[in-house]
Amino acid sequence: MKYLVTGAAGFIGFHVAKRLLSAGHQVVGIDNLNDYYDVNLKLARLDLLKPHPLFTFIQLDLADREGMAELFSKGAFERVIHLGAQAGVRYSIENPLAYADANLIGHLNILEGCRHHKIGHLLYASSSSVYGLNRKMPFSTDDSVDHPVSLYAATKKANELMSHTYSHLYGIPTTGLRFFTVYGPWGRPDMALFKFTRAMVAGEQIDVYNNGQMRRDFTYIDDIAEAIVRLQDVIPRADESWTVEQGSPATSSAPYRVYNIGNSNPVTLLAYIEALEKALGIAAKKNMLPMQPGDVLETSADTQPLYEVTGFKPQTSVEEGVARFVSWYRSFYKV
Repeated sequence: MKYLVTGAAGFIGFHVAKRLLSAGHQVVGIDNLNDYYDVNLKLARLDLLKPHPLFTFIQLDLADREGMAELFSKGAFERVIHLGAQAGVRYSIENPLAYADANLIGHLNILEGCRHHKIGHLLYASSSSVYGLNRKMPFSTDDSVDHPVSLYAATKKANELMSHTYSHLYGIPTTGLRFFTVYGPWGRPDMALFKFTRAMVAGEQIDVYNNGQMRRDFTYIDDIAEAIVRLQDVIPRADESWTVEQGSPATSSAPYRVYNIGNSNPVTLLAYIEALEKALGIAAKKNMLPMQPGDVLETSADTQPLYEVTGFKPQTSVEEGVARFVSWYRSFYKV
């Protein structure tokens, strides 16, 4: 089939595009190649995709209404995997307007493209951050997500609401993907594992928030890509028997669905650092700090609904995943 993958030069988009191409699908990848983090890393990812005869790259901003409309009118896409967004919880506190452009206007442009060109299935990136002030563990898609604690999380919640509206009004099958702390080779430099590795190799201190007592459901990138590739064939259908009073928020009378994609095995930040120390053979110099605004204390994913429809549960251990990242990091940066 022919896919549009947004954020194709990004961490998750690159891995998903690679998987689709290896399965024989045609992929058009778009990315605006912004400088939120090192553009050279994005270009290096693209260098691995561009030689593939079934891959086409277009540099385009999601917020460009005319450009996006033209992309869809010429694209003849059968499915869309929308992974492009302005990422980062802490950056959203400093630069909120970037999230309005990329995550709200950009998502609306995707929905409009799907509406006007009869896309068979839209899968889009949401986030575990939508759970916000929730304290019940593990996080379930049956839970309320009405209390986000960062603008980034609020835009992801908004994406789910916008998608439901289009599923209801226009019958577009949409699937929201709530990712839980994704890490691994080709990861983002603004994320903890990358920052810790760079600092430790340089002999510098690492900033450890909440004294390392936060717990995260760290999820390895290959498990994320596997779940997405399986879910793209699980197309939501309208359920006329569904009601607000008795139905799950993750489902609807419209062809709409939301899934958690997480490892279901949260570990403390200190344990994560210990795995990195072992993989690098370097003891970390820790600068213990308090909790940061916008952070949550713990995340843990209930992935039973994902397993029920795909037969897959992410399960790569932190020790294995961190070791693979370190191996990639040493090779890519020649450390």
